[in-house]
Amino acid sequence: QVQLVESGGGLVQPGGSLRLSCAVSGSIHNIYIMGWYRQAPGKERDLVASITSGGITNYANSVKGRFTISGDNAKNTMYLQMNSLKPEDTAVYYCWLWYNGVGYWGQGTQVTVSS
Repeated sequence: QVQLVESGGGLVQPGGSLRLSCAVSGSIHNIYIMGWYRQAPGKERDLVASITSGGITNYANSVKGRFTISGDNAKNTMYLQMNSLKPEDTAVYYCWLWYNGVGYWGQGTQVTVSS
């Protein structure tokens, strides 16, 4: 059974940085896609960034140049480095995995950008 556990959220001032982690339990092989979504109050859940097993990355326009997605296969962990954070980045961030035709979600971690 695959499970995803996020960590690293918190409160940060505008212009600050945070790094989110998503630990994957269970065995994953071959082709997959992982990503980060976020959902602000009253809004839809939107894709922030994704990465394939081949290392191809994709970013929402709103975070390009500020956020970096990466993975460590040895640790079964995905990261989202968030720099130059803005108040509009405030949301619950969810880890997502697409593997063998099944989608998996983490429980979410709150990121609040405020002075």
